[in-house]
Amino acid sequence: MTTQVALVGGTGKLGTIIGAVINELEGFEVSRVLTSSSDLSELDGADLVVDASTPQVSIEVVRAAVERGINVLVATSGWSSERIALVRPLVEAAGTGAVFIPNFSLGSVLGSALAAAAAPFFGSAEIIEAHRETKIDSPSGTAVRTAELIAASRAEQGPVSAPHADQRARGQQVGSVPIHSLRRPGVVAKQEVILSGPGESLTFTHDTIDSALAYAPGIRLSVPFALQATGVFVGLEHMIDIGIRS
Repeated sequence: MTTQVALVGGTGKLGTIIGAVINELEGFEVSRVLTSSSDLSELDGADLVVDASTPQVSIEVVRAAVERGINVLVATSGWSSERIALVRPLVEAAGTGAVFIPNFSLGSVLGSALAAAAAPFFGSAEIIEAHRETKIDSPSGTAVRTAELIAASRAEQGPVSAPHADQRARGQQVGSVPIHSLRRPGVVAKQEVILSGPGESLTFTHDTIDSALAYAPGIRLSVPFALQATGVFVGLEHMIDIGIRS
């Protein structure tokens, strides 16, 4: 039996990539493609919902899927831990699954994990992320997730040092980590995590050059996982053992 997938935001750049990968997966088929303005009643009858819509629409997509007892894979940016906490009780009460993937790139997941593992050894951490000028939200979901992982890894050490954080030019703080967002033409996606200590610094850089090639492996892992998931999961690290412990 073929798993019928409803893809929300399927006409966008990321949605198009996701749809192409799903249709190549054995046993899966995108049976309906919704835009961000579609009536969510179109989700009826789907076996899995994949959301690649907009941050404003995404939470309604997740709620609509959970209300119908359908598992959902969320690829839309803008899902902080606080926002996920809003839908976690709904998912758990319904006995369904919701999988949130801030970034499908395996290299990005590794970069964030390495930064989190190193963060307890440095007093300062800042993130610079860059995306094309058409990205409508900032900071990126990847940067938010990275900052949250850094904050979690520093539970014993406490917040990083972020002097003059009250000044707007110092970026937006997530888990005490300043994030600086660039939106410019000629870039796909790039993230730098800069850790600093007395007399030295350590920088982790991930650069997405071709989004279709970079995201495909992560999408292939995420779709079957989301179909079988029960509860809330965040990140590709639940599907792969990257061998790093912060």
